[in-house]
Amino acid sequence: MTFESDMLGLSRSGLPVLRDVIHERTGLFYDERRFDMLGERVAPIVVERGFRSFLDLYYLLKYDAPGVDEVWKQVMDALSVQETYLWREMDQIRAIVCRVVPELVRRNRGVIRIWSAPCATGEEPLTIAMALDEAGWFERAAIEIHASDGSVSAIAKARAARYRGRSFRALPPALKEKYFREDGDAFAPIPELSARISSWSVVNLMAFNETAPYLQSPIVFCRNAFIYFSPQSVRSVVAHFAESMPSPGYLCVGASESLLSVTSAFSLEELDGAFVYVKP
Repeated sequence: MTFESDMLGLSRSGLPVLRDVIHERTGLFYDERRFDMLGERVAPIVVERGFRSFLDLYYLLKYDAPGVDEVWKQVMDALSVQETYLWREMDQIRAIVCRVVPELVRRNRGVIRIWSAPCATGEEPLTIAMALDEAGWFERAAIEIHASDGSVSAIAKARAARYRGRSFRALPPALKEKYFREDGDAFAPIPELSARISSWSVVNLMAFNETAPYLQSPIVFCRNAFIYFSPQSVRSVVAHFAESMPSPGYLCVGASESLLSVTSAFSLEELDGAFVYVKP
């Protein structure tokens, strides 16, 4: 199958400049090897808008034409990766629950805020809440969990909180039975678990006016986002994190992500077998 037939009859024309304006706005970067993927994801938007090429979409996004905010929401939804599941990469979460939270409580910091971004369809913040609840922390400390994603549709799914088989592939059955109830053809978290999430919001990691309120959190989970960013976008976001997070601050990134060549503001520390970036 040719690229043009995959792209609903559109050619590659305009994709490079469209790629660049998307990169500037979102941090997401598609090199030439991934042009096909970019084209496949945004082609339906081009066709739906009645445009004849990717270049038309570029001009709309670049020059802030009327209604451009709604188009950006469509683009973010099209490019978002919503593959996640409950109880994922638990070593870091256990380290936060068992080492970091006790330390912050000992320092008597008041409300402890945790920010999960990007949270996709909500499995990560719910996992954090379950782990904290299992350790009894909600009874001993004031903890807020804030969750955000760049995709409007992802946040809508997170708020709806209906999960099926693949979301549970790593969650111990006893915890599924304790924290979820069958709801038609899916499972929903019990109200007590849902209430542990203080807010769900749409936040673009590259829009620093949007991230600033959440960076008052001493604990930030930003896992499996930077693998889709360009190196310069990662540097920009991490620099803003370093400038805005309190000290000490704890930044958790994905297992396949490294910030060692990106920043000296965070030191990589091993906590109970898990690696976390720490702002001293």
